[in-house]
Amino acid sequence: MRYLLRRFLAWFAIALLLLTALWGCTNGKAINANKFGITDRTEERIVLGTTSKIRTLDPADANEFFISNVFYNTLERLYTYKEGSNEVVPQLATDMPKVSDDGLTYTVPVRTGIKFHDRTNFNAYTMKFALERFINSKGTPAYILGDVIESISAPNDTELIFKLKQPLQFFPKFLAFTGAAAISPQVYKHIKDEKTGALLFLPDKLVGTGPYQVTQFVEGSYLRLDAFPDYWGKKPINKGIDIQFFSSNANLLNAFKTGAVDVAFQTLTPTQVKNVELNAKQNGWTIASGQGATILYMVLNTQQSPLNDVRVRQALAAAIDRPLLGSRIFFNQRAPLYSLIPSAFADSKPVFEKYGGEGNGKLARQLLQDAGYSDDKPAQVTIWYSPKYGGNGDLVASTLRASIQKNVGKILQVKTERVENTVGYAFIDKGVYPSYLLDWTPDILDPDNYIKPFLDCEEAEGERCKKGGSQFQGSFYNSPKMNELIANQRKERDAAKRSQMLQQIQDLLAQDVPFIPLWQNKEYAFAQKGVDGVKIEPNQQLPYWNISKS
Repeated sequence: MRYLLRRFLAWFAIALLLLTALWGCTNGKAINANKFGITDRTEERIVLGTTSKIRTLDPADANEFFISNVFYNTLERLYTYKEGSNEVVPQLATDMPKVSDDGLTYTVPVRTGIKFHDRTNFNAYTMKFALERFINSKGTPAYILGDVIESISAPNDTELIFKLKQPLQFFPKFLAFTGAAAISPQVYKHIKDEKTGALLFLPDKLVGTGPYQVTQFVEGSYLRLDAFPDYWGKKPINKGIDIQFFSSNANLLNAFKTGAVDVAFQTLTPTQVKNVELNAKQNGWTIASGQGATILYMVLNTQQSPLNDVRVRQALAAAIDRPLLGSRIFFNQRAPLYSLIPSAFADSKPVFEKYGGEGNGKLARQLLQDAGYSDDKPAQVTIWYSPKYGGNGDLVASTLRASIQKNVGKILQVKTERVENTVGYAFIDKGVYPSYLLDWTPDILDPDNYIKPFLDCEEAEGERCKKGGSQFQGSFYNSPKMNELIANQRKERDAAKRSQMLQQIQDLLAQDVPFIPLWQNKEYAFAQKGVDGVKIEPNQQLPYWNISKS
């Protein structure tokens, strides 16, 4: 019943939106008094359409990409990213932290004179409450801080002291995670189980210190953000953002084409993006894009035959033609990826291009022959995938298989099998699949977040990883040398020395091939004629406060 009601509300909202596009006026007065249940929408407000869903508004229990964008615009953290760069700068902190000689203690100076959306005061104590709640309530993203922070103390209202479990030279980036934000203790501290006293989540409210405050939320229908009048920083140049949720890519595209939304963000298919690009000039649409942080890759089970032979893994990697597939499948909206670390990072090294080449069938055949295979006795590999992979899993998998077969010939027989991710994710860390097509969006914008969750092994039995990132990903790769490099680069404060370690890690990745990087995404936002200030930041976020209508 609840599902049917949500569907009805969503379609009813879409119908009202399309009607409003026909009726609306542009003189700055209210356009249709009951649009999406919002009674005072004006031309000073921005309508943003998306197919993404919001499961919860609680930052202690949300780790999906679109809600992180909402948090980016409504909440604030001790540190954030400078607009236009990946440089970490103070936000609710007044300066970068002081670090102890052993790298375990970080002392952070904290701002005062800032108001939460409920008009209570922010200080170091409230920040301590928010971060401890983030960790202790054990929500989806709790591990991000819980795995690295030993304790938090506030000796006074302008200072926080963090003690870490292990030295971590890029720790400020963890404090810039969108969910590691200040929230009002006045609102959240009372949300507990009456019997056990356990912390509970607040899924339908959001009270922080950011430039926008949540004033209306109807799950599956819309989210209203109003500019916060008491905001301490740079004020938004619009009055607010009305986020409309659409049930499909087709509905979002239609709403954008008819002018029912000002901005379309997250997500159109590659074919739909191409359609908008072809029609942008004649309609006056603008397209903001930026190199995204999400990567697409193939995980290889290093313990399952024939992929337990490194030569077979190397051959498979050499046979893939990334640019060819990128143009045919994604219309060049995703860039070829030759390392797990995307090219947006200075330390990225295109090791798979260097060592394997591109669609190198000759090298692939030689490696397979060295491993004892022939046209009469081929190696057989099955690639598993989700139907939603890359926007069209069936097309990605079939094109990938055909390309490999063409480049290598009969010596390698590739089969593809589809599985829903709900099933696949339940069994991938059990060693069920020989290979699997996956994607990854990082929690922390640092090369480490593309390394440790993939290649690190905390506990092994011989060559098989039993616990760690490698086991979780379904590769079961274990290399003592790799584990040592990963641990050392995390605590190395000298940037040049750390860079050398990252280069060695990537070289070893291409040598052992427990994963094959494939593509890195681009993020897109589409704006109507006369809508200005739409820009994708290097951290993949879309700031709302710069958007306006001319």
